[in-house]
Amino acid sequence: MTILGIETSCDETSAAVLRDGKLLSNATALQLFHSEHGGVVPELASRAHQRLIIPVVAEALAKAGVHKRDLDGVAAVYGPGLVGALLVGLTFGKSLALALGKPFIGVDHMEAHISSNLLQEERPEFPFLTLTVSGGHTQLVVARDPFTYEVLGRTRDDAAGEAFDKVAKLLGIGYPGGPLIDKLATKGNPKAVNFPRPYLEDDPYSFSFSGIKTSMRYHLKKIGFDPGGANEPQLIADLCASFQAAVVDVLVAKLLKAAEDLAIRDIAVAGGVSANSELRRRLAMEAKIRHKRLFIPSLEFCTDNGAMVAMVGYEKLKRGIVSSLELTAEPALDLSHNA
Repeated sequence: MTILGIETSCDETSAAVLRDGKLLSNATALQLFHSEHGGVVPELASRAHQRLIIPVVAEALAKAGVHKRDLDGVAAVYGPGLVGALLVGLTFGKSLALALGKPFIGVDHMEAHISSNLLQEERPEFPFLTLTVSGGHTQLVVARDPFTYEVLGRTRDDAAGEAFDKVAKLLGIGYPGGPLIDKLATKGNPKAVNFPRPYLEDDPYSFSFSGIKTSMRYHLKKIGFDPGGANEPQLIADLCASFQAAVVDVLVAKLLKAAEDLAIRDIAVAGGVSANSELRRRLAMEAKIRHKRLFIPSLEFCTDNGAMVAMVGYEKLKRGIVSSLELTAEPALDLSHNA
């Protein structure tokens, strides 16, 4: 069974081919021009997807050595995400499936992130707990079995990746903020500034990162920091390390608390922020201490990619689960619909 997976939920245009659970190709085009605007511009993102979708799909098929007529199904994300971006991949995927007379499978973007850990040779066993953390989402999810999920908690305000981007803007270091802060933090002192850790005692599985971001803003004002000025590199490194430590402390603590409370052995992380080196280091250390099995995708599969979409499409088609060609984009799609 050969599946084409298409991902266009935000600013990556990606397509992948998977056969019998084995990945044959994964092609991704990045929209780097968004850095000029300090964030993703939805209209520009959807226009870029329109330009890129055909060559990216062609590249994925060519790398896999597969002709489109040999596909057994086409999968594409339909939410959550930017509505214009979603519509490009969704419309292309449905049109291709219709033209080929093949099944179409609509895929939940967050479900795809959870399934990114199923692309690895070593996979978590059901039920497993996933921290899905990105620029648009931060949530704790129990994967009870294939396609059945329980959302334990989510962010009340900023997602972790969003907080990274906003703090990077305050510091004047550029976009996207996550990789830049991660890199600068390696040279900084994580104890230089004691930013708050919002653990939300009333709701231990939910998150809030706006307070850490606001604390950074007040601290920068207090010290007279000029984001466009000539600041000491060590100062910026210390600020990055201190902010990152606060965010990572919260993410690690909540994931491990949920794992202990629910007596779940296998824990996983997915989404763009799962590429953060400090998060990966801390989780590896804590999981070993607590005798948990930790699963984190390779860097290629942390950010949005067609491979994770193809994996969900493959598993669904194996079970005879297909979608109507009348499926529409749902920018606010909630994973709870799979509960």
